[in-house]
Amino acid sequence: MKQLPQDFYAGDLFGEIHQAESTPEKRPGTAFLPGLAICATASLAAMWLAQYYGFPLILLGLLIGLALSFASEDARTHAGLDFVARHGLRLGIVVLGLQITVMQVAALGWVTFAGLALVMLAAFTSGVMASRLIGEGREAGVLAGGATAICGASAALALYGVIGQNRLDPTRFSIVLVGVALASAIAMTVYPVLAQMLGLSDAQAGFLIGASVHDVAQAIGAGFSFSDPAGADATIVKLARVAMLAPIVALVAIWLGRGEDAGEQAQPLWRKVAVPWFIVGFLALVGLNSIIEVPQAVRDNGLTLSKTLLLLAVTAAAMRSRLALLLEAGPKPLIPVFAATLASFVTALMVAALMLD
Repeated sequence: MKQLPQDFYAGDLFGEIHQAESTPEKRPGTAFLPGLAICATASLAAMWLAQYYGFPLILLGLLIGLALSFASEDARTHAGLDFVARHGLRLGIVVLGLQITVMQVAALGWVTFAGLALVMLAAFTSGVMASRLIGEGREAGVLAGGATAICGASAALALYGVIGQNRLDPTRFSIVLVGVALASAIAMTVYPVLAQMLGLSDAQAGFLIGASVHDVAQAIGAGFSFSDPAGADATIVKLARVAMLAPIVALVAIWLGRGEDAGEQAQPLWRKVAVPWFIVGFLALVGLNSIIEVPQAVRDNGLTLSKTLLLLAVTAAAMRSRLALLLEAGPKPLIPVFAATLASFVTALMVAALMLD
């Protein structure tokens, strides 16, 4: 096989392929098989462990991928791993749009929606401020705060797609992803207990959990562990947060833009405000799901497909990371995640107690 320049592949944890100055030659389909095979095997192992031990699926995929990162030392795996990490993520985000309708968001009412917007703003701002205080930079704060404010790992992946490896080290992205998963798992267990101890009503507990637990499934599960009415409210509030994925990612893309910060030449305004295609696809499916009644079976299969694609993307991206850099970074990149998590919980509790009393 012809060797490509050493700097041609700079596979980050989102599977972005940084192209140097030359265009790669086309590969036969069989060139993707080694990477696809090892990624699929690792993802199946993560699914089995998650099913039987109740561990967060995305976090398992990340950890197994990191454990198998030595496999990417073989150049034959690069094409398949980069393909899955890049395209699996984008398609997974698109299919997630089948789970949300405009009516679900509108059903919150302006008071609840205003409170939710305040919680998300607090999480996002806290992540950015904490990141700057510890010297991690604006992009790391955007990633941590945005992932906490919206929907955890899915949001982190989508945000990293517009941030890019040239502005944020892939190693720090990996640590943020681990932190978001751990914070969400802790919140799922602790928040319902705290809501009981504080004597919150079903509506208050549903808002608190739906507005501050990161992962969708964990937020819904935590809500129903408090009560059925709280679970229903938590589901609507959480899906409203997921619906904010597209506009927030689009705003981040405009805010960060391109140019000198990205190490590229300045681009025209229309390129800076252009929304990533996978966000357009996400919005298109949200619109379709709002206009026509999509069968429940299709929505259920779509959710399974979305989770599978995101799992494959995370696993493949983790395999392309370097553990040595991960160890060098240490726990410092986790600070913005936990700062944003604490801010979202405190703000959500205040909103629940004052606005939903």
